[in-house]
Amino acid sequence: MGEAEHGRAETRAETRPETRPETRAETRAETRSVARVTDPRALRAYAHPVRMALVGLLRTEGPLTATRAAALLGESTGTTSFHLRQLAKYGLVEEAGGGTGREKPWRATAMFTDVPAVAGTPELAAASGLFRSVLAERYFEHVMRWLETREDEPPEWREAALFGDRFLYLTAGELAEIGREVDALLDRYLDRNVSPELRPEGARRVTYLNLAFPGELFGTRPGGAGEAR
Repeated sequence: MGEAEHGRAETRAETRPETRPETRAETRAETRSVARVTDPRALRAYAHPVRMALVGLLRTEGPLTATRAAALLGESTGTTSFHLRQLAKYGLVEEAGGGTGREKPWRATAMFTDVPAVAGTPELAAASGLFRSVLAERYFEHVMRWLETREDEPPEWREAALFGDRFLYLTAGELAEIGREVDALLDRYLDRNVSPELRPEGARRVTYLNLAFPGELFGTRPGGAGEAR
């Protein structure tokens, strides 16, 4: 789950240096690193809008100091410094080395967060529910920000943007397979996140949301009227 804010246009370099095999392997590992969070305390700590924004910022712009992160998020340096320390307490960010106090750089410990889909305890279920609720609110904020600014975007980006829904009758296995296929499709672009030289001219950061679940948008609960049994 890569909380990505402050997108900006990026262009590729005029010439691309030769990349050694070991460097490519390191890049691939970095862009696909996952932090699996199963501690309810860590999830509750992470379920905060500023902290989610900080992790997303470090994943896309980091390493960053608390001062620089504050400027990008429109928060005070004291606020970002406090939240970075709380995130570090649970292993979600770490010091990147160099600097002191609020001028020391921080980085995310992984590019993605994995939260168990099925919680093993009531405590984890409650914490993961809180985490997903806060994350869903941030998804909504991203969507509304796009809708508010889309008329200012070039026609090609307005046409390319995805916005819509569809209903499908699927088994749980089929839905899981769709998820794996989508992941495989998007995987080919992940290395661009940490290697700007791989980005073609005109490439921009894009927010892609994965949402698919049983039920309908109009209030019918899973297994309700109109669903296959």
